Amino acid sequence: MTQSAAIIGGGVIGAGWAARFLLNGWDVRVFDTNPDTQRKIGEVLENARLALPGLYDMPMPNEGALTFHDTLSDAVDGAIWVQESVPERLEIKHSVYRDIQTYCSADAVIASSTSGFKPSQLKDTAIRPEQIVVCHPFNPVYLLPLIEVVGADAKTLSRVKSILQGLGMFPLLVKKEIDAHIADRFLEAVWREALWLIKDGIATTEEIDDAIRMGFGLRWAQMGLFETYRIAGGEAGMRHFIKQFGPCLEWPWTKLMDVPELTEELIDKIASQSDAQSGHYSIRELERHRDANLVGMMRTLKARDWGAGAILNTHDKTMNQTGSIPETLDEVSDLSLPIKTVDRAVPIDWTDYNGHMNEARYLQAFGDATDRLMFIIGCTPEYVTKGCSYFTAETHIRHLDEVKAGARISIETQVLLGVGKKMQLFHTMYEGDRLLATGEHMMIHVDLGTRRASNPTKEVADQLGRLVSEHAKLLLPEGAGAAVGTR
Repeated sequence: MTQSAAIIGGGVIGAGWAARFLLNGWDVRVFDTNPDTQRKIGEVLENARLALPGLYDMPMPNEGALTFHDTLSDAVDGAIWVQESVPERLEIKHSVYRDIQTYCSADAVIASSTSGFKPSQLKDTAIRPEQIVVCHPFNPVYLLPLIEVVGADAKTLSRVKSILQGLGMFPLLVKKEIDAHIADRFLEAVWREALWLIKDGIATTEEIDDAIRMGFGLRWAQMGLFETYRIAGGEAGMRHFIKQFGPCLEWPWTKLMDVPELTEELIDKIASQSDAQSGHYSIRELERHRDANLVGMMRTLKARDWGAGAILNTHDKTMNQTGSIPETLDEVSDLSLPIKTVDRAVPIDWTDYNGHMNEARYLQAFGDATDRLMFIIGCTPEYVTKGCSYFTAETHIRHLDEVKAGARISIETQVLLGVGKKMQLFHTMYEGDRLLATGEHMMIHVDLGTRRASNPTKEVADQLGRLVSEHAKLLLPEGAGAAVGTR
């Protein structure tokens, strides 16, 4: 049965939550009195569909149903998760909670996106205080995994963590409530200093952004603050770093305990500089550039199984529990048919200036299909560590149709040859029923110690032999043998 979430407040954060839930297979029910809500959520969802699936190497669940409701009572009906993202005014939130708790299930989680209020403040006038928990996200909610979780009792926390992890997110438990939680307190400190630098004429908005994105922002993206400074301490570590740089904390470098008055003059200065910096882009264009950059960085982290990338790898495994892509020969439902070896979305960073998947990525997709087939017959990373693997000797790709970012592609693999040192594979790529490309690979089994061709182990040879025997009954696919010799 499909799970249902209610989104109360369809602004930037609410729309991001809606996209995160929808693309993970949840039904989403939205309530917002703003007449532009449907348009705004539709535009955010369009960007999310392009970006989020490209983070994964497995297919995401079928998208849930999105509905908009005229009353809050209709929106929360049947929802097991209610995400409140209304304006940051306590009296508004208290009023909304009273309405939500009047109509929602007593078992539903009521999560607040608040960036500043403490849970005790939110629960102050609640009918069922234990039902309310802070789940503070970061924009874009559909891409960034961090969620600050504050004010949940042990029973509620277990459920909240399970649901958020099922959405591919990283719940960070804030053990003691404090204004602005953890992350926004850092952001506010940087923001205060940035305002002073602009007010005093030292830097512009563009120069400040360049200082972040060209330098420490990249470090923070993959390692954070303390791990970065630990490295800065060299072999002597963190203790040496603190001793070396600690005295500078007493120097009058920053104005973090003070903030400039936000006069009209300062506001105009910031706004005009920001217009000069970014005004030639629409908000949606900026969002798409941001999303593409984040996807590229997070996929790099994913390849290293590091930071946010490790969260994505864990979520990939969760999404493959349905067995869409087999991991062993025993998981293949019908050995007499080509095996599905890839089922995924095309990431944004796989496309060229035309928005189409470039030639190198066709090869990468077929290479992934080859790797999966090798894994299925027992040529796993553990097998490689023992000193054996298959190397590609010949490749032939036919590009038959174009495919764009966000498209869901699948690859089916037929074994044409598998005897002695040789293994020949034929891959066929589809988007739905549309044929996109074919790739033919001739593989040679190699002893990694001698770097010479060798026969595979009996276990691998037997597994491959089972496939060869069944696939020999299939017709030779169109295009096979055009450049690579066939059986």
